[in-house]
Order: sequence, then C-alpha cells, then structure tokens
Amino acid sequence: MTPSRKWKRSVALIAFVFPALLFYAVFTLAPAIGGAWYSLTDWNGLNPTYSMVGFSNYAEAFTQDPSFVKSIWFTLKYVVFIVVLQNVISLTVAVLVESRGRGKAWFRTIFFMPNMISMIIGGFMWMFIFTKVLPTIAAKTGLLFLDQSWIGDPKYSFFSILVLSLWGGVGYMMVIYIAALQNVPQALKEAAAIDGASSFQAFRNVTLPLIYPAITIGLFMTLNSSFKVFEAVFALTGGGPGRATQVIAMNIYEEAFSFSNRFGYASAKAMILFAIVFVITIVQLVVMKRRELEA
Repeated sequence: MTPSRKWKRSVALIAFVFPALLFYAVFTLAPAIGGAWYSLTDWNGLNPTYSMVGFSNYAEAFTQDPSFVKSIWFTLKYVVFIVVLQNVISLTVAVLVESRGRGKAWFRTIFFMPNMISMIIGGFMWMFIFTKVLPTIAAKTGLLFLDQSWIGDPKYSFFSILVLSLWGGVGYMMVIYIAALQNVPQALKEAAAIDGASSFQAFRNVTLPLIYPAITIGLFMTLNSSFKVFEAVFALTGGGPGRATQVIAMNIYEEAFSFSNRFGYASAKAMILFAIVFVITIVQLVVMKRRELEA
C-alpha cells in the first residue's frame, strides 16, 4: 500500500470515529476536567464569581464531614456484597440456562427483562413488595420473618437495596457469561468427561479458566456500577432511615443540589470517588490479568 493510500485510509478511519470522539470529549472529558477544577474552588453552582480554596475541600471532606466518611464505608460494604453476589449468581444462572436443552431463549429473556425497566421504576415496585406484599404473605402463611421493616430498619434496609440491585443487574451479567460459556470448545468438555472428570471438576478445571476474560469484564463492570450506585438507594430508601444507607453518589448529590449548593465541595467529593474507583479498578485488572495468564 502506497503512503498516499495509507494516509487516505487513516483519514477515512478518523472521519468515522470523529463524531463519537467529539461527543465523548464534549460530554465526558470536558465535564470531568471542569469538575477537577471546580473541586479547588468555593463555587456554589450559580454565582459566576468564585474563589480558589486549594485542597481545603478535600481536607474538609475527610476531617469535618462524618456523613461523607460514613457514606464511603457504607458504599465499600455495598460494593463487596454486590461484586461477589452479582457475579456468582450471574455465572450460576448462566450455567443453568446453558445446561437446558430447550427453552433457553425464554429463560434468557425472563432473567434479562429487569434491565428493560428503569431502576427508579424497579425501586418503586420493590418498595410496594417490601411494604405491602411481604407483610400480607407473612400474615396469611405465618412466615413472620417476612414481616420486617425492610425499608425503615437499618438492619434490613441494606438487604433490601441488595435485593433490588441484584434483581436489576444479574440478567445483564448473565448474558456476558452465557456468551463466554458458548465459546468454550465442546471437545474439551467431552475429553474431560472421558477422562473421568465430574461435571464440577470439568467446570472448575476446563470451563472456568477459559472464561476468565469474561470474569474480568464482569468484575470490572460490577465494580464501576456499584461504586456509582444511586438510583436503587434513591428510589428505595432515599439514603434513610436518617443517613444509614446513604452512598457516596447520594451524598454528593445532596451536597450539590439539596442542602447548601456547595458545588465546589461536591466536586471535590466526586474527585475522591473517582480516585477510589480508579485505584481499585487498576488493582483488580492487574490481578485478574495475571490470573488469566496463569490459566
């Protein structure tokens, strides 16, 4: 290929991706850079004038804002549960669906359907289930453990958020794991069976190592989405009772738009969230890539 043709080909490729790059730069990169700048100011989000305060917003977030620190710990607790449960349940459901000879399409559709509904709408649906349906079932069946204050009691509200999040997220991850399972050569499974391996041994020693890239993607996606969780908590508990279930994103939202309109301070909290997600994601990717190479 001549240099002129290479140049024309490069220009054509750039022309195809330029609209997407422009959209990404304007609506993602520019706001992110602006947020980093405003995190060093005392801007209230409305006044065109503001002052530079340096890193005092960051210092205040960690030393003078106990509700923000508490939201960090609650979010980390939520992330640990969601990352483990969502990936384990999704992979289990994917294996069970793929093991069926008939009706796979129906089961895939049923488990994926919650992703077609807004999490806000799903939150209102589950609010009705937790406050009306479960107490009615408990009264008629005698299963008194169902008649709990799932929304108003901090001991149970965390589990209600987990249920809503898993309901809305398992189906999406299931599709990713199903795609990975379908790419595992059938000949390897048959060879393992001929060698006397049980179904569990074949899955652990043959299938699981081959789907490590999908597991890496699943962990990456659930980590990012769980750290940024907002809709599930907003629709179900609103961060309550009190601030017992407040996550970082909701704390940032309240700081910027509900309480004092301290947009610069909220931007500093958002940058802290970005730093936490960035560091944990990098560590996770390095560890999982190393596991992929070992497998």
